[in-house]
Amino acid sequence: MSPPSFKSTPSRIAIVTGAAQGLGEGIALRLAEDGLDVAIFDLPSKRGQLKAVGDAITAKGRRSLVLVGDITVEGDVVAMVAQTVEELGGLDVMIANAGVFGSTPFLDLAVEEFDRILRVNVRGTMLCIQHAARQMVKQGRGGRIIGASSLAGKQGFPMVTSYVTSKFAVRGLAQSVAAELKEHNITVNAYAPSVVITPMTTHPDDEKNGGPAATLFKNTGIPLDTKLIPLAEVAELVAYIAKPDTSSITGASAFPLAGKH
Repeated sequence: MSPPSFKSTPSRIAIVTGAAQGLGEGIALRLAEDGLDVAIFDLPSKRGQLKAVGDAITAKGRRSLVLVGDITVEGDVVAMVAQTVEELGGLDVMIANAGVFGSTPFLDLAVEEFDRILRVNVRGTMLCIQHAARQMVKQGRGGRIIGASSLAGKQGFPMVTSYVTSKFAVRGLAQSVAAELKEHNITVNAYAPSVVITPMTTHPDDEKNGGPAATLFKNTGIPLDTKLIPLAEVAELVAYIAKPDTSSITGASAFPLAGKH
């Protein structure tokens, strides 16, 4: 039996988590440019930022839906998917972008900090992928699921053991789930850039340490001449993988412009 085709709908529908700022915001706006209606999700404390992103999506002529909650709470993830389906009409693309960062010497790393980062970056990502996949299988028209890994999901760096561990896990999660969902024409991939200038990677001391992200580089041992990745290029990569005609790309972890100049 051949897998179901990815049927076009009058408007494809996406969810982007961690969409109040940074990569999530950029990806949500880029998907809107491709004609998708976008549900944007983040913590309740970021509702105001989400509303601004939602207004920007609407200004591009697409529908937006502002949702708040915590991706580590399964009930919040279930509600996120259910509300998207009810108000926008389905789910075709899940961008499991939300994540957190931490930098602590390994010998000083508290188990509570380790658990916190894995809870968000691994458990939260898994829940988003799982509940999106269940909805896509139910719909029977295929789908695109894309998670946030990192260059730190390809190689280790000092001071960021928890983060590196979590991003390696996202790569494994994407590859494993891709193999299971292939028969449903649902692709599962990860995007894994080098350093992108976002609120997560900048610090008040950057200027005195040498420029954007310099404090992060200093604290983690990443070479100071590492190429910074424009946010727009990551959003472009994600938008490409999310297209209906990319069914041959699955189980991949793409690393746009990783490395030095």
